[in-house]
Amino acid sequence: MNRFLPEGSLINTPENKYALRSAASLEEAAATGRILEAKALVCTGNHDLIVDLPCMKGVIPREEGAVGISDGSTRDIALITKVSKPVCFRVMSVGADENGIPTAYLSRRSVQQDCLEHYISSLSAGDIIPAKVTHLEQFGAFVDIGCGIPSLIPIDAISVSRIAHPSDRFRTGQDIKVIIKGVNNGRVWLSHKELLGTWDENAALFSCGETVSGMIRSVESYGVFVELTPNLAGLAEPKQGVRAGQHAAVYIKALIPEKMKVKLIIVDVTDGISPPDPMKYYISDDHISHWKYSSQHSDRVIEVCF
Repeated sequence: MNRFLPEGSLINTPENKYALRSAASLEEAAATGRILEAKALVCTGNHDLIVDLPCMKGVIPREEGAVGISDGSTRDIALITKVSKPVCFRVMSVGADENGIPTAYLSRRSVQQDCLEHYISSLSAGDIIPAKVTHLEQFGAFVDIGCGIPSLIPIDAISVSRIAHPSDRFRTGQDIKVIIKGVNNGRVWLSHKELLGTWDENAALFSCGETVSGMIRSVESYGVFVELTPNLAGLAEPKQGVRAGQHAAVYIKALIPEKMKVKLIIVDVTDGISPPDPMKYYISDDHISHWKYSSQHSDRVIEVCF
């Protein structure tokens, strides 16, 4: 069983709540090295994290806040951005601070170090693991792949259907799955689109003659690209006044597996922002060695070998 889950996975478990409830239970957790979680309330001027413990003050000293803080390879912004979010840690000691206030001293760094040595380093291309979206940039989605260890899904690896920004697909705090493309010297390369189904699997959700909902992703001189699912988009005939980001009702004119094309007609469009739909994953295994997007009826080959 994987002990090194994205931060936030343990905070509401009965075992975690029990361990945080008293000085005695914290000392027990310290003796066993148990990984715990609580919300970070404050990042002090010295970049120590003050953690919300129900029984006493909790402090993660700056150097214990993350792997790489002490040598400068991780910047202090990695600590500042943890405020109001769950953080993982081990209890180093239970005592009192300089003012005599009962205080538990905690280490997030030690959990991350173990995660890197005993989990991240064992991953290989094709492994499918849980992750949590932490923040979104124009170029991709940053995710927590275990104990606050960050990695990036480039925007072009999020889905087959092209998006303008990762917020078109994800929201911050969302639990997702990712697939490992490679691991080298602690750096992890990720992808996501291989988990969202092949052309045939997505096309099987639709039939010619149906009118269905979609999202306009781009408007070109020769037509309008409308996303039906994250891994399936079709081309609609040109229509005046439509723009990317609008919701569309589209009539499915043709599904052509041989060319992997979907021909559409836009019936109506509406404005309005809605949150991304939950991800539908087509792979339940925890590892794949090969993925072929192409339709079995097409001579065009789009595949990935891990």
